[in-house]
Amino acid sequence: MIADEERARERMVKEQLIPRGIRDARVLDAMRKIPRHRFVPKGMEAAAYEDRPLQIGHDQTISQPYMVALMTEALELTGGEKTLEIGTGSGYQAALLAELSLWLYTVERIEELQERARGILEALGYTNISYHISNGTLGWEEHAPYDAIMVTAAGPSLPESLKRQLADGGRLVAPVGGYGHQVLVRVTRRGEKFKEERGIDCVFVRLIGAEGHEG
Repeated sequence: MIADEERARERMVKEQLIPRGIRDARVLDAMRKIPRHRFVPKGMEAAAYEDRPLQIGHDQTISQPYMVALMTEALELTGGEKTLEIGTGSGYQAALLAELSLWLYTVERIEELQERARGILEALGYTNISYHISNGTLGWEEHAPYDAIMVTAAGPSLPESLKRQLADGGRLVAPVGGYGHQVLVRVTRRGEKFKEERGIDCVFVRLIGAEGHEG
């Protein structure tokens, strides 16, 4: 267990996030608050605040803290949004999105991962999250449109189903590319037009599903 969790989180923010350009005060405060070590497998708590992703089982990872902060900042959340997350995974990114949004809808294809994440999130007091086991590439149309959508796995292209579930003015952030190398992309919807902005290179697990990679 982390000897001084608050100090570890503060060091993470000051050494990994601020020097790399993360400026959104709400994102930084949420990263200071949320106990990242609760979301990693037992025995790995001491590595939770290191500058790297960690394996969580099922060939999935909890992303590097900087990548979590960068993608969250790109959504420009103000607190009133209805947000969709594709890939519950460890639940850590879900905690950030729930902290910064009005309501979070999170979709995961691996039931065991989502059940573990749900237990942690509920124990931490997050009551503004709806959970769904499904093919994430198709989103969660029942509750669309969404003000913000985050995809935490990489597909060969942006799923059209997710783009259609964006509200007018909504933002979608996702890694896009082949195995082992992707680019972070942000999409903003304006009516029936979608503006795409390309960001940094990145490496994520594959987005599996009908509008992603084959399993």
